[in-house]
Amino acid sequence: MSWLAVKVGEANYLFPLAQSGEIFPLANIQVVPYARPWFMGVINLRGGLYGVVDLASFMGDGATRARTEQSLAESSVITFNAALELNCALLVDGLAGLRKREAFADVALPPEGSPVFFGSRFTDLNGEHWQEINLQSLSQLPEFLSISA
Repeated sequence: MSWLAVKVGEANYLFPLAQSGEIFPLANIQVVPYARPWFMGVINLRGGLYGVVDLASFMGDGATRARTEQSLAESSVITFNAALELNCALLVDGLAGLRKREAFADVALPPEGSPVFFGSRFTDLNGEHWQEINLQSLSQLPEFLSISA
């Protein structure tokens, strides 16, 4: 297993590389009216239109909802792998590189009551916790697919 490690608000997440697509800077997003607050709009990436989801907002992290122009300029969007057949990109606050299983000292089941798309919870060698996000499960979740407010 290998993952793309990202920062979203104060949380650390791991996206399986096999389910992740490309990484782009956030630019020229077009707002979509009557959409849920976590759906930021659409963006043109390499000639294709992708919906952009603010992952922090979708996860219910209200602390990151008030984003500044500066924080958005430092953000990135990560597309889903084309095999998942979903033109969607997730807004993340920071990239933390690639991780392999050897980078972690401990692995546990996701916390009780976690969303269905949460995979294992890892603890790295520095004691930081990293939550795996199963992008395939997320991409099939009715709440995630329904963007209308």
